[in-house]
Amino acid sequence: MNVQENSLRSWKIHFFVLILVCITEFIGVKTFNIGIGAIALFPMLYALIIGAVISLPTLKVLKPKEMNVAANILGISFMLFVAKLGMLMGPSLPQIFDAGLALGLQELGHFAGTILLGLPIALLLGMKREAVGATFSIDREPNLAIIAEKYGSDSPEGRGALGVYVCGTLFGALYLSVLASFLAQTGWFHPISLAMGAGVGSGSMMAAMSGALAVIFPESAKDIAVFAGAANLITTILGTYICVFFSLPFTNFLYKKLEPVLGRKSKVIEK
Repeated sequence: MNVQENSLRSWKIHFFVLILVCITEFIGVKTFNIGIGAIALFPMLYALIIGAVISLPTLKVLKPKEMNVAANILGISFMLFVAKLGMLMGPSLPQIFDAGLALGLQELGHFAGTILLGLPIALLLGMKREAVGATFSIDREPNLAIIAEKYGSDSPEGRGALGVYVCGTLFGALYLSVLASFLAQTGWFHPISLAMGAGVGSGSMMAAMSGALAVIFPESAKDIAVFAGAANLITTILGTYICVFFSLPFTNFLYKKLEPVLGRKSKVIEK
């Protein structure tokens, strides 16, 4: 109740949100041709960038307490967004069932990208046990809970997972929206395939990527939202079990094999 009351009374935050919405919607969607494709920049991107700038501690525009309130409001907003996706999914359940296998197999991309590609790079950069927490998943809230339960939040694995979580929060939506725009403009992938790829297990990243796709494929905007939401839901539910029973044990196994070969002689921080 206190969180809700603080959120409602934070008129300064609501004022900034209103100004950001007006400015970003006025700018509108901008498309830049880069040769083999184009990148579409849409209002959510501008809002993320401007919001990051006004949140800098050196500017003293927003206080830490106000930022915490904004974070709570964001969680409520995502609940409404997920509820909207649920209403879109209902009438489209036959389509989702028809694509069931494809939706399930898209989880393999997370495994290949985070563990097989990310772990060797992390070791080459000098990370030790932090690399396990950083690369066994994309490190969103359920994954942080898994690491905290098994190793503790202040463990090397916990620090690695939290570092990726922070980077994903700050840059993930921006990166994926630009990547989605680029891939969509190449014409190599079907819009629904890209929508499934947007379901990485993060609400903000999914919203950014599916939003960019909806701008480029307005005729498929509803299907993009449905399949992105379904993929995100499957990743959140199925991906949690995969992380517990497969991804984390496999990352530990691979770490033991690769660390003596790729690991740099950096000092391990013990707690």
